[in-house]
Amino acid sequence: MAWFKRTEKGIQTATEDKKDVPKGLWYKSPTGKIVDAEELARNLWVSPEDGFHVRIGSKEYFEILFDNNEFKELDANITSKDSLKFVDTKKYSDRLKEAMDKTKLKDAVRTGVGKSKGRDLVVCCMDFAFIGGSMGAVVGEKIARGIDHSIKNNIPFVMISKSGGARMMEAAMSLMQLAKTSAKLAQLAEAKIPYISLCTDPTTGGTTASYAMLGDINIGEPGALIGFAGPRVVKDTTGKDLPEGFQTSEFLLDHGFLDFITPRKELKDKINLYLDLILNQDIR
Repeated sequence: MAWFKRTEKGIQTATEDKKDVPKGLWYKSPTGKIVDAEELARNLWVSPEDGFHVRIGSKEYFEILFDNNEFKELDANITSKDSLKFVDTKKYSDRLKEAMDKTKLKDAVRTGVGKSKGRDLVVCCMDFAFIGGSMGAVVGEKIARGIDHSIKNNIPFVMISKSGGARMMEAAMSLMQLAKTSAKLAQLAEAKIPYISLCTDPTTGGTTASYAMLGDINIGEPGALIGFAGPRVVKDTTGKDLPEGFQTSEFLLDHGFLDFITPRKELKDKINLYLDLILNQDIR
């Protein structure tokens, strides 16, 4: 049994010297497909085996949309305050600090301004990794300032939503952001500046009830969960079985809530195509 006990010279390995497979080397999609992580990144984080769109954040979306990943970030250092001294399982102030340390983000949305296919574009993109992409006062303020920048400079505006809804730790101040961002989008419409909304997985709660569904064109990523309350809550409330694929992008497209479903690899081309058509300018 020497082979089992590893007593032969040259095959004993101390625990501290053992090498594990590096984390993230492989990715397993919900359908069970195994994908090399580097190949996944090259494919814009879409599984080439089954087309599953892996959740990504603002960093990756900016890489996709901005030419050469060159952009200026607006209002990068705005942070949330614990005005209500809120405590649940932990202090909100502690939760904010943990989220910042873990994600290296300041809050759940970032705003970038740069060139996309040669023309200026303002992109606000949410990050689900930061407290579930929840919408607090900072999220509303940064979106509002992004819209102001679009109006001031006559630049089209793109909103990429990925959110669990309003941030409960900020109570009514969070809910006020629905009205605030909607009012700003009304000003954008009055200025006749295009607004493209992209709903990604998941887009729920107050986000869906406000800016995510107010685009001149509303787009969804394939298979994204989009709705107000989640499927479990809806079923518990109504007591009825939900239709197959309920609250997916495909379901919403069939029922008129979305204009298009756009795979991630086509995102940059399609967004700029829609903008060219809205603005009646040469197709790029």
